[in-house]
Formats: sequence, C-alpha cells, structure tokens
Amino acid sequence: MTAEHEPVRSEGPSVVTAGDPAGPKVIVLDPAGAGKHDELPATWRPLAERRGVFWCRVPVGGALTEADDLVGDAGPGDPEITVVASGPFAAEALQLVERHPGAAARLLLVDPASDAFLPSGDASAANEAWLAEHDDVVAKLREAGTDVRLIASSTESPEDRVPPPLPLGHPDVVAAVRSALGEG
Repeated sequence: MTAEHEPVRSEGPSVVTAGDPAGPKVIVLDPAGAGKHDELPATWRPLAERRGVFWCRVPVGGALTEADDLVGDAGPGDPEITVVASGPFAAEALQLVERHPGAAARLLLVDPASDAFLPSGDASAANEAWLAEHDDVVAKLREAGTDVRLIASSTESPEDRVPPPLPLGHPDVVAAVRSALGEG
C-alpha cells in the first residue's frame, strides 16, 4: 500500500501528536493513515492523558523519518519509548528500533505477518512464524534492552470485522498496548 495508490490516506499531517511530548512516548507506525484530521483515533485518546502519543501516518511522506528522529533523539535518562507497528510495517519497525539500540523500551507488534493476504484464522500461527523468522533481530533487540512482543492477532471473531492486520485503532489493540504498558 503506497500513498500514490491511496491519495485520501496520504492527505493530512505526517504525524499526529497528543498528550505530553516530554513524558513517556508511544510511537505508532500506522499503515492505514488514521488521524487525517490531526486527531488520534478515539480509542487512543485516554492513553494520551498519561503519555505522549506520536501517531505516524505512514502513507504520508516523512512519517517514518519523523519516527526515526523521535527514537534517535532519545538519550540516557529520557522518558521511555514504546513503538507500536502492524503488518505492513513490522519489519520497518524492527529496523527502526535496531538502528537505535536500547532507545525503545518496547516494540509491540500487531499481526506482523500480514503484509500480504492472510486469512484471519491463520493469523496467530503466521505471526508466530514471522517472529521466528526474525528471531536473530528480535534476540539482538532484547539483548539491547527492548521488550519485543506480539500483542494482537486477528481472529475470526465478529469483533474483528476486517481481515489482518487488525487496525491499530481497534479496541483490542489499545487494550493490549495498555496491558503491555502496565496500565490495564
């Protein structure tokens, strides 16, 4: 999915920011381009009451560069950083965190195997296989102090309503992020 194929998704800001930018940060790499009108998805707004949320709208040019700058600018003693990514940009998220060893406390992944068509019923097994395929990078990140976790997979339940990847604004994704952050 590229911005030139999805012009509506590429409109608006490259990064939507909410919450305290000086506090703990959650950097979201969103392949769907939610937040076109410069607002976080409603499900994420309560999280911004305690953290700075940087919603990087990947279909918009410059979003990944801004995410790289946010992670790369972190220094010793800075507030913790959590990176959240899904399917089409899971590999880029691994590379982003790998470029800045130890800068991110967490890398939380949603349906990382869904960079192509994947039936919902196969998502969990495919995601585990994806993690095993990237085990060398995951091990290196964990050694540098980054907790790498699969936090959500699509299912065939009526609540999902869409094929993988599960949208990052989905309530199950937000609940999994909050749980990983020790807030839920």
